[in-house]
Amino acid sequence: MKFEVILTPKAKDTFLATILFIRFKWGDNSAEKFVERTYAVLDTIAQQPLLFKAYQGNNVRKGLITKHTSIIYRVNNNRIEVLFFWDNRQEPVL
Repeated sequence: MKFEVILTPKAKDTFLATILFIRFKWGDNSAEKFVERTYAVLDTIAQQPLLFKAYQGNNVRKGLITKHTSIIYRVNNNRIEVLFFWDNRQEPVL
């Protein structure tokens, strides 16, 4: 069974900001690779939503996209809500 994946407005904003940052810093090719990797991770999460580590016993999880970027998401019934994307070089979010 494949779960539906929904991006919240904050997830869309942080995803776009990450793409723009990568494009500015390392170019279009790196930004494109990041987008491809993100879609691959989203597809994996849709198939195996409990794959990544849960925090504080709740249904919020953090998955690694690259060594610099993580995805924070919540599992609700048959749906995955992507809450936001996180730069791993920042202070811990959860």
